[in-house]
Amino acid sequence: MEHSKFGKFLQIFFGCHARPDRSFYFRGKQFPICARCTGELIGMIAGIPIAILHGCPRFWIVLVMMIPLVFDGFLQRLTSYESGNIRRLITGILFGIALIFALIYFHRFCLWIAGMILSLLGADPVSVQRMIQFFGG
Repeated sequence: MEHSKFGKFLQIFFGCHARPDRSFYFRGKQFPICARCTGELIGMIAGIPIAILHGCPRFWIVLVMMIPLVFDGFLQRLTSYESGNIRRLITGILFGIALIFALIYFHRFCLWIAGMILSLLGADPVSVQRMIQFFGG
C-alpha cells in the first residue's frame, strides 16, 4: 500500500505493522497506521487539551488507563484471541491519553532531579524552586 511521507513517518513513529486486516479504511483507502496506533494518535492529540483543561490524574490512574492496551495486545500475541478494530481503537485512545499524562509526570520528575542536583551543588533553594515552577514543575 502506497502512503504519503507523513504516513510513512506515522508507521515509523508508532512502530506500526499497518496490517490491512487490522486497519481502518476511508473511501476505500487504508489508513497508514493500524486501528490501535490510530487510537493512540487520537488519544495523544486529545490528551493535550485534556491535560491543559483538567490537569493530570493521579499516577496510578494513568497506569490503569494503560493496562487495557497492554492486556489486549499481549492476549493477542500469546493466544489465539483476536480483538476487533473498535476494541483496538478504544484501548489505543486510552493509552494515548495516558501517555500524555505520563510524559507530564516524566517532565516533572526530570525537573525534580535537576532541582536536587542544583541543590547538592549549592544553588540557592529559593532560586531552584523558582526555576522548577518556571518550567512547569
